[in-house]
Amino acid sequence: MQVHPLDPTSTDPPFEQLRVQIATRAAGGDLPAGTRLPTVRALAAELGLAVNTVAKAYRALEADGVIVTEGRRGTFVSATAAGSSTDAAAAAAAYVADARRLGLTLAEAVHLVERGW
Repeated sequence: MQVHPLDPTSTDPPFEQLRVQIATRAAGGDLPAGTRLPTVRALAAELGLAVNTVAKAYRALEADGVIVTEGRRGTFVSATAAGSSTDAAAAAAAYVADARRLGLTLAEAVHLVERGW
């Protein structure tokens, strides 16, 4: 698995950039279910990050169900992560339908999502 370089000028902390990258790639199918991720130490060395930074991203991804850690076998993209893009699309479509039914503008609907995020 190849990890794209992180943006040192971003306002998002490195662990969040890494978390978002892996979650997005898993949901989009770029990292299919079962893809083995590098060890925390290996990925930290590759990206020039502290081990704890990568570990924090992995913990967040595991809590979200995107990855699973199987002890000495390693860390893998979860089977449920692959279905999440379909689930997210269905949730988004339902929200759009409800927002339109309520008479919200696109800007109002987006504002509500941002506020809830």
